Amino acid sequence: MAKYLYLFRGGDDNMAALSPEESQEHMQKWGAWMQGLAEKGKLVDGLPLNKSGKVVEQAGEIIHDGPYTEGAEMVGGYLIVNAETFDEALEISKGCPIYESGGSTEVREIMNMDV
Repeated sequence: MAKYLYLFRGGDDNMAALSPEESQEHMQKWGAWMQGLAEKGKLVDGLPLNKSGKVVEQAGEIIHDGPYTEGAEMVGGYLIVNAETFDEALEISKGCPIYESGGSTEVREIMNMDV
């Protein structure tokens, strides 16, 4: 079984427009979706990311405030899942609540590094 990374982007503007009750309802959908993945042995890890951070370049010689990208491109969180195939990982991603707020999911296989 391989591991796949989901990078969640966008949807922040739509989420910001929700009432507190709507926001809580949406977050409950995330919790239910992730709990279902955990119960099936598919969830490895995953959390939202803070919007602020730093970008490090040239071995630490240059450090910028950031990330500065358009809201639709900002990585807002990640999930790592177990799946037998890439197609299965894609299928699992279709149940993600991010699509309700106009966001997207990038699916990437996590490669093994034999050291």
